[in-house]
Amino acid sequence: MSQNSFSQGLFQKAPIVGIIRNLSLEDLKQILPIYREAGLTTIEITMNTPGAADMIKYALENDSEGLNIGAGTVCTKEDLNDALDAGAQFIVTPVISKKIIKRCVKEGVPVFPGGFTPTELYNAWTYGATMVKIYPATSLGPDYIKDLKAPLNQLKVLPTGGINLENMDQFLKAGADGLGIGSQLFDKKMIQEKDWAALKAYFEKFVEKLKFFTKA
Repeated sequence: MSQNSFSQGLFQKAPIVGIIRNLSLEDLKQILPIYREAGLTTIEITMNTPGAADMIKYALENDSEGLNIGAGTVCTKEDLNDALDAGAQFIVTPVISKKIIKRCVKEGVPVFPGGFTPTELYNAWTYGATMVKIYPATSLGPDYIKDLKAPLNQLKVLPTGGINLENMDQFLKAGADGLGIGSQLFDKKMIQEKDWAALKAYFEKFVEKLKFFTKA
């Protein structure tokens, strides 16, 4: 387990989980400092990214100041072991696995499991999930969060999938406690062209949009 633990305060400062999938370690080295400088705080490296465990380890050893570094797409016991051995400060899953949730709770590592229906999400919460990831969020839309939270207002929810600069405020207004954003945040073209200044400015637009909600 990581010596540094997940900081709830850091997450609340900018409640976006940025999802890194299929990027190289070289790109990650460039992205981490500008991600933090832009005001973002929480980043997830998916375990189906080649070399994911090494990337998590690198991020924690070299660039974790002011950042929460976690592992995503954790589907199996092996994924979880690799992520925890690498020091992941939080775990994100695309599905509800009672075993994975319970193990994270036992280890004291925050876990954000992904579900779709109210029953799945409520079950994950009762198993001890820190937040439940509503995935895929766009096919359900912001109203789903509002409807879900009416009877289940104790749930902390992290909609993920298809969230972007244009619709993020609708999800936050509907009651989302955070947002999972992948390719809409890590602009492929900017990364391919290694235009780090443009990427930082793009990150800052997300932070700007969050300000309205984090102040409230």
